[in-house]
Order: sequence, then C-alpha cells, then structure tokens
Amino acid sequence: MSGAYRLLAERFARLADLEGALAVLAWDQAVWMPKGGAEARGRQIATLRRLQHELITAPEVGPLLDDARTLASELDPWQQANLREMERLWRMATAVDPALVERAAEATTRAELVWREAREKSDFALLAPHLAVVVDLERERARQLAAALDLAPYDALIALYQPGLRAEAIDRLFAPLERQLPHAIDDALARQPPALRPNGPYPKERQRALALDLLPRLTFDFDHGRLDESAHPFCGGTPTDIRLTTRFDEGDPVSGLMAVLHETGHALYEAGLPRAWLGQPVGEARGIAVHESQSLALEMQLGRSPAFLSFLSRLLRQHLGDDPAFAPDNLVRLCHRVERGAIRVEADELTYPLHVILRYRLEKALIAGELAVDDLPAAWNEGMKELLAIVPPDDRRGVLQDIHWPLGAIGYFPCYTVGALLAAQLTARMRRELPDLDRALAAGECGVAVGWLRERVHAWASFCTFEELVTRATGAPLSPHAFLSHIGERYGVRRALGEVAACTM
Repeated sequence: MSGAYRLLAERFARLADLEGALAVLAWDQAVWMPKGGAEARGRQIATLRRLQHELITAPEVGPLLDDARTLASELDPWQQANLREMERLWRMATAVDPALVERAAEATTRAELVWREAREKSDFALLAPHLAVVVDLERERARQLAAALDLAPYDALIALYQPGLRAEAIDRLFAPLERQLPHAIDDALARQPPALRPNGPYPKERQRALALDLLPRLTFDFDHGRLDESAHPFCGGTPTDIRLTTRFDEGDPVSGLMAVLHETGHALYEAGLPRAWLGQPVGEARGIAVHESQSLALEMQLGRSPAFLSFLSRLLRQHLGDDPAFAPDNLVRLCHRVERGAIRVEADELTYPLHVILRYRLEKALIAGELAVDDLPAAWNEGMKELLAIVPPDDRRGVLQDIHWPLGAIGYFPCYTVGALLAAQLTARMRRELPDLDRALAAGECGVAVGWLRERVHAWASFCTFEELVTRATGAPLSPHAFLSHIGERYGVRRALGEVAACTM
C-alpha cells in the first residue's frame, strides 16, 4: 500500500468522525434540543462543516490523490474502489467555495427552525424569505458543482444524494408512472373493499412497547441503536450508533408501526455495511435511492405483504387488545388502502410516486430559475390538482409539509421513487430465490429476507457504481416494470395499467 493512500485513508477517517458527530447533533436537534439552543447549534454545525471542508480541500489532498493513482495497481479491488470514491468526494468538495458551505449551513439551520413554526401556523409567508436564501445558495452550489463535474446544474445536485443518477434517466423512469398511475388509482378506488379503522385511542406508551417488541424480530440490535420520537421520522447516527425515530398517533397505531418498519430498513442497511470499511468512503451506503430501496423493501414490499401482516396482526392484538381492525384480512385492507391525500408521508404505494413527481418538477424549476419561492404555494396546489385531483386545504398540508427544502436538500426527492422502483425489483428477485419467504414472514422470522439484502446490497457498500449494484443485485438495469407489476397484482389493477413497457436506464 502506498504512503499516499495511507495518508488519504487517515484523512477520510477523520472526515467520517466529523460526519458522525454532525449526525448525532442533528438527531439531538430533532429529538431533544430546546428551542433556545438553536443559535449555538447552528454555529456548532457550521464549524464542523467548515472543518470537514478544510480537511478534504486542503492543498495536499490533490497531490496525494495523484500519487495514489499512479500506484493504484498495488491496491486491492476494495482499496481501488475506495480511492475512486475519495477522488469523487474531493472533486465535489473542491468545486464549492468554502464560504458558501458555511453560509448554507447557517441558512439551513435557521430555515429549519422557522419551518417548524411556519408549519405549525400553516403560514408559508413566514418561511418564504428564509427559503429564498436557501434556494439561492443551492442554486449557486449547483452552478459551482456543474462547472467542475461537467453536469447540468440540477444533475450536479442529484449527484450529492445518488451518484450516477441523472435527470434524463429519472424522466424515463417516471414517465410511465405519470402516465399509468392515475388510471390505476381510479380503478383501485372503485374496487377496494371498506376497512375497519382502529377503535382507539391507543396510548403512545403501549405503541412504543409494541415497537420495541417488533424491532429485534427485524434484527435491529439495541446494543447499537435506540428508538425515539420526532416530528418527522428518520434514521440518523452512525452504523454502530443508530438513532431511529418515529411518531405515534394514538388514533392510528398502524401508521406508527409502518414508520418504524420504514426507518428500520434504513437502519439495517447502515448496520449491514462492511465493518472493515467503516470510516472510509467505500464503506458508505451507495446513495439515497439505494437507501430508500432498503426502507421500502422492508416497509412496503415485505411489511405490507399479507404474510407479514398476519404476523403483525398477532403482535397488535397482543399489545393493544383484540380490536376487530387488527384481524389479518382487515389489516391487509387497511395497509393496501388507496386514497388521494395531501400528505406525502401518509400516501399509499399508488399515489406516493405522484407526490414525488410534483416535488421533482418544482425543485427543477427552482434551480433553473423558472419558479420563484413566493410562487411555490400556487404551483404546488396546481400540481396536486393535476396529478392527484385534489387541492391541499392549507399550507401546512401543502407546500410546508416537508422539511427537505428548508434543509437545502434539493435533488433528494426523486430518490424516494427511484428507491421504490429498486425495492420492487430487488423483492421480485428475492422472491424467486427464496420460495419459503412468505412462510418465514408469517412467522415473524425476518432474518432470511434481511440476510438476502445484506448479501446483495449492504455488504457491497459503495464498492460498485449505482448501475453496477442494481444489475448485480437484481440481474437487470433499473426499470419501472417490477414496480408496476407489483402494484398491478397487489391492488388488482393490471387491466387499468395496461401493457407495461420496459423502460431501462
């Protein structure tokens, strides 16, 4: 191993330590931090981000990369992939002005806190000036990245979240969804049977006990993780210190459980990354779309399967009582229910992609300068009417519902539905290779499914490119075919979907 590579590995390990500290600070901000700590927390985050930027953009890093590249033949395949990822991260970091990085950290911390107040008051005007600053900074970040990476500005932002994914590919993947899902939704709404709603209230303490019972069955390790509550469920922390959050609704215990399943999919991916490469770029998850594929494989593909719901029915009745709503057949009807709703995180499989397509359209327009921040509420409502035939009743359930744009996460949203397509493709392959999968799920034995994902996805971390990982894991390039076939079968809408045309990246 060359001395240059060793020095780079030490530097990137320090970068990973800083990222871990930032992750725990972000978790604390969302879960425990008092409102009065916001200003100091903003400075702390900005300082750590500046230190990260200084570490990766230091003058000696470029020459070290050059030296390591000349001796790359001495490295093993994982080290070569690690060097490739180091160079990718360095190119992205050196493209952006350090002052911009610090201003963005301060602006997004401020905007997040204002978003919480604006959302509570359903008043977009409170957030608009702060969001305008964030969008301006992200537009400038996009411009600087695009120049360095030879990408279009919006593609450069996507690359921050899912390397290897481009808007052109997203357009091809999304076009059949935008064309076919509205018809499938109409058909599903016309044919779905009624379902009993849970007869609560069910105290949060009992729902938490249920979640704590469920998590080990999903192979979640409490020696390396914990469960808390937050306004927006998320998975944070580090691969050996996973901070999982959900939110419990006393009138709807199923929604809290589904959030637990979703975030646990993220957690298991982090926990399954190769321990030998933690702290190095090659040991990190292969992007947000891949991360979403893991959460959606667990929550949507497996967690809402009739087999797993039969197990979940027993667990619900054990912890919350014998509510008729928890009967297996009714639980299937509840979890497969289709409804045109305003809230993305509450959306079903059929309507969810249209929520994402709306956000994808709007943020592309924001970065292109074709849409002003002040015009977002009107554009949002018009898009909801076009795609889902509803108009949100207020800002809180409309343009203010998501935290992503106040955080500066522009380019993130399409990863959700790209992840859903990958989850369907992964699960289709899993089912072909694990013929006894439903029996295991019905018994609450999730280890066989998690083990398959560990072998096909988690263990490879960032060794492969996105395209290589998809093909290696599923046997084919990414396509909407498996997803459309899945919803056609689950919701009985094959006829409405019509002929599913292949559409690969």
